[in-house]
Amino acid sequence: MAHAYVAKTALGRIVNEIEETAIAVLLGLMTIITFINVVLRYGFNTGLIWGLEAVTFLFAWLVLFGVSYTVKVTAQLGVDALINLFSPPTRKVLALVAGAVCIAYAALVLKGAWDYWAPFAGLDATTGRWFPTGFANSRDQAWYEVIDIPFPEWLRWIEPIMNEGETYEKLPRFIPYAMLPFGMALLLFRFIQAFFRVWRGEATSLIVSHEAEDDVKDVAHMNAGN
Repeated sequence: MAHAYVAKTALGRIVNEIEETAIAVLLGLMTIITFINVVLRYGFNTGLIWGLEAVTFLFAWLVLFGVSYTVKVTAQLGVDALINLFSPPTRKVLALVAGAVCIAYAALVLKGAWDYWAPFAGLDATTGRWFPTGFANSRDQAWYEVIDIPFPEWLRWIEPIMNEGETYEKLPRFIPYAMLPFGMALLLFRFIQAFFRVWRGEATSLIVSHEAEDDVKDVAHMNAGN
């Protein structure tokens, strides 16, 4: 069972609320759009042309939020049969090694996510094969649009900034794709947090533990006494 996450600072509580609210809103929007599409399709033989694409992007955002969220609450699944053969000090060392590997992995994925998204936002990708060594002059792809989602009128102010004053007909790709570097940056941040939780002795592992089995035994014991 995942540990209950309790933020220790005001900033941490704010970030936690934003993260959990975003996940709830994404789930709600996916449900609403899908429901409306089903009603329109079977009740009126029509539908939201952009509905499927919107739900696809929302689901991708939800997955990226969820990856970092499960790291935060220690809900990632893992196999610890071999690790549990070692003494607690050795298990801590192995957990720290695993945390360092996860941090390195998240940093690499963050670089790749930035390099993929940056041209769509009119920015430069990084140089270097493994770690950023600078920025390259990338081809501006800010004019690329999604397939079906219409461009919101309240975002017209970005056209002079991102599209040289040209009119967007569909939502520019850099907006939904922005979740890639943001999600990976959040994942890196959560892995760093998890690493230091293990370092300080506040956690013993990066993965879900056997507390669920203990809780089941406790409940069974209480029920037996009734």
